[in-house]
Amino acid sequence: MPLHHFAIIESTLREGEQFGTATFTTAQKLEIAHLLDRFGVEMIEMTSPLASPQSAADIRAVVAARLNAKILTHVRCAREDAMRALETGVDGIDVLIGTSPQLMQHSHGKAIPAIIDTALDVLTFIRRQAPNLILRFSTEDSFRSRESDLLRVYLAVADSGTVDRLGVADTVGVATPTQVGALVGQLVRLTGLDIEFHGHNDSGCAIANACAALEAGATHIDTTVLGIGERNGITPLGGLIARLYTLDRAYVRKYALRLLPELDRLIAHICDLDIPFSNYITGSSAFIHKAGIHAKAVLADPTSYEVIDPDDFGVTRSIAIGHRLTGWNAVRDRARTIGLDLDDDTVRAVTRDIKAQADAQPLTLDEIDALLRAAVG
Repeated sequence: MPLHHFAIIESTLREGEQFGTATFTTAQKLEIAHLLDRFGVEMIEMTSPLASPQSAADIRAVVAARLNAKILTHVRCAREDAMRALETGVDGIDVLIGTSPQLMQHSHGKAIPAIIDTALDVLTFIRRQAPNLILRFSTEDSFRSRESDLLRVYLAVADSGTVDRLGVADTVGVATPTQVGALVGQLVRLTGLDIEFHGHNDSGCAIANACAALEAGATHIDTTVLGIGERNGITPLGGLIARLYTLDRAYVRKYALRLLPELDRLIAHICDLDIPFSNYITGSSAFIHKAGIHAKAVLADPTSYEVIDPDDFGVTRSIAIGHRLTGWNAVRDRARTIGLDLDDDTVRAVTRDIKAQADAQPLTLDEIDALLRAAVG
């Protein structure tokens, strides 16, 4: 189905705080929130105000910034949490409770009937206090929950008329795209409510699962910058953008794509991380072409080996030529770049020289330029 009508719930300031090296100051949270807002995310989710006094103060600070993005906070399914969340002035509250056998036994200790009673009590309380608040209810560990349990809970909440959105959470990253699509599609058909997907990346399926959720009718996807979060994190903002961009650029045209590298650099700096070489769009190798046959085609038409235009994101491609796999077309392009007009036989001879030397050690651009200039004489 077309994916034009979806929203990003950017959770770097909630899920992202659960990442091992993430400890955001108030100033950093404001900087991140402002940049996410400029990027164009529709919602920014923040840590529960019950986490600490500073967490509550930070929510108020971001709310006071009066961003275009809606500010949400994420809380347990408990009246105390709801009351504290309402006091912060957020635009929306995301309520969560575990429904898997593991969490029913080891987290809150409630059986399904008690979960339903608690959820209806808390959600009704919130709705009475704030009729216009954005309100979401989500199960936790949805994909290790019994389907019959999930449906009992979701249908009871949907029938109560209290919530705007239902959440589906792959809390430990065990779901497959097929499973995600089936559950989301079922909830869309049965409830008619907006559906949010929150997917962890423990088994490497977070992006694929998020896309499957959207294809099945989900309206909201949770992301974090660089995918940071508990354990292996969740769906990365850049990864989701890359996946949707390759399906149809129109899906992500509403976002300021050129700010993505700045977002990745900011979070990498704050969390003392290196951006992985293979990172979507912003990794150091994302737009490097090396093999001779690839370089030839890319020089003629970049779309030959690129499904993403680096210029749309404010980054550049490069052609690596100082190695044994180089091709003469790439060497000729380098000669023209430095203002040399060499005939094809000369370029081929220089290319053979580069390959021979590179068998021992790759050449730098300066060394290649010296070989090209020497060939002029």
